[in-house]
Amino acid sequence: IRAAGQVANSEGTGITGLPGIVWPLAILVGPVLLEQFLALAVGFVDKWLAGNLFTETEPLAAIGMVAYCLAFMPVLFVMPAAATALVARGVGGGDLPAVRRAVTHCMLVAAVLVAASLALAAVGGSWFVELLGLPAGSSSLAIRYLEIVLPALPLVAVNLVGVAVLRGAGDMVAGLVAMSVVNLVNAGASFLLATGGLGLPRLGWEGLAWGTVVGYACGTGCVILLLARRGPGLRPSSSDWRPRADMLRRIARVGGPAGTDAVGNAACHLTFLGIVNRLGDLDAAAHAVAITIESLAFLPGSAFSVAAATLAGQFLGAGDERRARRSVGLAAVIAAAFMTLAGLGFLLVADPLAAWFTGGAGRQPEVAALAASLVRIVAFVQPPLALLMVLSGGLRGAGATRPPLLVNFAGLIAIRLPLAVWLAWPMIELPGGWGSVAGWGLGVYGAWLAMAADLAARGLAMLVIFRRAAWSRV
Repeated sequence: IRAAGQVANSEGTGITGLPGIVWPLAILVGPVLLEQFLALAVGFVDKWLAGNLFTETEPLAAIGMVAYCLAFMPVLFVMPAAATALVARGVGGGDLPAVRRAVTHCMLVAAVLVAASLALAAVGGSWFVELLGLPAGSSSLAIRYLEIVLPALPLVAVNLVGVAVLRGAGDMVAGLVAMSVVNLVNAGASFLLATGGLGLPRLGWEGLAWGTVVGYACGTGCVILLLARRGPGLRPSSSDWRPRADMLRRIARVGGPAGTDAVGNAACHLTFLGIVNRLGDLDAAAHAVAITIESLAFLPGSAFSVAAATLAGQFLGAGDERRARRSVGLAAVIAAAFMTLAGLGFLLVADPLAAWFTGGAGRQPEVAALAASLVRIVAFVQPPLALLMVLSGGLRGAGATRPPLLVNFAGLIAIRLPLAVWLAWPMIELPGGWGSVAGWGLGVYGAWLAMAADLAARGLAMLVIFRRAAWSRV
């Protein structure tokens, strides 16, 4: 892969008459797409093991909540992951000292966040899991899993911030290598430790958690080596580790809104999960399976979102606003096309996919049938979801982190959560002892209808914001 600065300033003419955009977009998307596939494969392995090694619904319900928690661990490091935008700007402008300062200060911020998060988990971790509303059996399984994984949070921080730095430098191949190690080791170790393969102890449920820890341990060493081999461009000196107020303010200005957005998103999604969990293990298990199947469609959205963020930052760093806007727009159009095809696929194969995760249609037929019906709902909102993911990524890469923050909070708080409660629960208890009101009682199906309405509204809102000029002039 050519150096990031050369990619951002390349003058080659791409297809569709978009000079210097198509080729950089392609070489950035490919590695990230493969990386996302490997990450998805790990989630598939965990859900498949939970659905096939155990006959009860509790492990599937528990792994669904654990998957949410693992997916939101990166949320803790969204602010230091502003390294992607800061490094991209520095590389695009040829300012290597600024790049090195961005790397060290983002690592320092991540270290502070790790310490605070572990302290909070030690004090109230079990209470937090129980608050999410799973029945006692599945809740205890989830707590045990997280007790094993949470001490590995420093490894997660090094992986996430290190890969964010590499992506900001345009080095998507290095990030792919690092995350490939994490994902492949995670999948293999989880399977072997859960099933007792190759003479290892058969740990069952706990084996899934220990496999995750082993994966991050191997990935951390890989990220450190990849950062070290980048040479003086990213390798900081001892003076770069001295905290500087101006750099910390810049991280807060660029990463603060994105961090607030991510934490708010996580809180709202966990609240949504709590709404579903209170419907019982059947609905929670179907939700877990359906979310995993739906994540197939996230592959192009996630990959093009990362590419849009990198190109927007690099083109703006090079002073080329026109190509910054066009690169984000092209990424959104292509991602929407791919995710529309994924939605059509969901309509055709939802039933066999749901049955595969539950050990066959005859093993947990109610879970499989309900999960398939949920997948069909979300199939219809794949195009606006693509716009939401890619345009938000492009704006964040440009440093315009406030518009995605406002859109996400408005959609989740004003649409998804209240509508989910009204459609899912048969009776809604009002706070303060004000009595209760009747809901529609549609269960998890109603909650997913609310989710679809929210995604459609947010995708259209991001399209309106993208068409304005303000975001590319931050």
